[in-house]
Amino acid sequence: VVDHGTQSVRAMLFDAHGHLTASSRVVVRYQSPRAGWSEADPDALWNGVGEACRKLLSGGGHVEGAKVPTSAIKAVTLTTQRGTVVNVDDDGRPLRPAITWMDKRRTEGLSPMGGMWGALFRVTGMRETIATFQAEAEANWIARNEPEVWERTGWYLLLSGFLTHRFTGDFIDSIGAQVGYVPFDFKHLRWAHDWDWKWRIAPFDRAKLPELVPPGATLGTVTRAASEATGIPEGLPVIAAAADKACEVLGAGALEPS
Repeated sequence: VVDHGTQSVRAMLFDAHGHLTASSRVVVRYQSPRAGWSEADPDALWNGVGEACRKLLSGGGHVEGAKVPTSAIKAVTLTTQRGTVVNVDDDGRPLRPAITWMDKRRTEGLSPMGGMWGALFRVTGMRETIATFQAEAEANWIARNEPEVWERTGWYLLLSGFLTHRFTGDFIDSIGAQVGYVPFDFKHLRWAHDWDWKWRIAPFDRAKLPELVPPGATLGTVTRAASEATGIPEGLPVIAAAADKACEVLGAGALEPS
């Protein structure tokens, strides 16, 4: 299991009974070019994954401390911090630093949503809520302040989708990781329908968003490049998990909606 949290990225090995047998930890570093901003180098985030995995597999884990034979590993799964976004080009190369969930920048002065949705939100008293969504959406800030980056963006990914691409070479992500200012339908667990208001609060493009699969499904397999970076054997399946807090809830034993 790779857990890319806010403070650190951890690589953990569990046995077939769910017992933690070894783990390693690498500190995550951020930059704040302006007050209230929080960014990170996407390549450095991936490099942290590689460092944590190599440390684990070389015997640097702190549970049992024994060297883990790579032949014993059957699959990989990934959980990450929520709401951190990465703009990449058509080939998956980062175009700018990732904007993390801790970032406080806002896009002010956006036109209120009009049409049927605007009227509905006025009647229901939700207009200010939607305006907050617009102002907080990182996509709006990038499109307004860095239009050349938005124009070159081939894929707009959450951190989970970015790291999954680095592992598998595919632009795909877990349904359980879609937490943030993206046009996701939480009721039906899919990208929102074309008529949904979420497409109108930011310049989202369905073609720039990854394919989604449910937790437990296979995202792909570890590529040769990912194997060289992490030490994890090439060809192992990468299994979809969910965002870090969702996984914590399950780990705490909350297995029913109630």
